[in-house]
Amino acid sequence: MPDYESLTIRFKALAHPVRLQMLDMLRRGETCVCHFEAVLGKRQAYVSQQLMALREAGLVTARRDGLRVYYRLTDDVARAVLDAALGPLPEDATFERHESCPCPVCTSTIAPDSISVRIA
Repeated sequence: MPDYESLTIRFKALAHPVRLQMLDMLRRGETCVCHFEAVLGKRQAYVSQQLMALREAGLVTARRDGLRVYYRLTDDVARAVLDAALGPLPEDATFERHESCPCPVCTSTIAPDSISVRIA
């Protein structure tokens, strides 16, 4: 029998346009808070509030590297729902740099896949 409580929590987290956009970004790879701020045009407090809702729903996990916090999608059910709702990602889909984001991935001249970030 399905765990309806867990499913309800997941669907509530998915039923918000900004959180849905954040999860779509996370399908492409690990993303830092400053990147969400730059792409979404939202303040850090708002971004953090939405990320907290996604964490509480068990959809994402966070790791800290110095002053930066990086998030990644960890829920396979959410990934499947995103693929069904938004379509699967193309095989060549990668992290998208943003010119106003100060994170090491966006400011580097190296390809994002070859940048290693120290895991604390």
